[in-house]
Amino acid sequence: MMNRRSLFLAAAASGMALTVASTGAALAGGAKGTFTGLSNHVTSGGVKVVKDGDRYIVELGKDFSLDGGPDPRVAFGKDGKYDPDTKLGALLHLTGKQQYAVPPTLDASKYNEVYIWCEVAGVPLGVAKIN
Repeated sequence: MMNRRSLFLAAAASGMALTVASTGAALAGGAKGTFTGLSNHVTSGGVKVVKDGDRYIVELGKDFSLDGGPDPRVAFGKDGKYDPDTKLGALLHLTGKQQYAVPPTLDASKYNEVYIWCEVAGVPLGVAKIN
């Protein structure tokens, strides 16, 4: 029996596989940053936001790590303010490289931060300033 979480993870994994297959060399360059933990959480590692044709991709580095937290999400913010309308999805893994496709209706170039956000508590677990 498939529950809501396993359905989401299966859909996210399928989308991620499509993203990985189509990006190739486009991942060289782009805006980069390093995570800093917030709200008494340890969040570290690199992140980059790259443009691939007409879309953007957020890629957490192989050194990415989060110490935990309920319902972590990947999203954007600007100048210290998280934007709840930019959620890219649930964090797939607490460590390691992972990619999140930015919907075409969202202009990633308008933001200068990537957040790991705890949806349940409504607090940031980590933030990376990107440039």
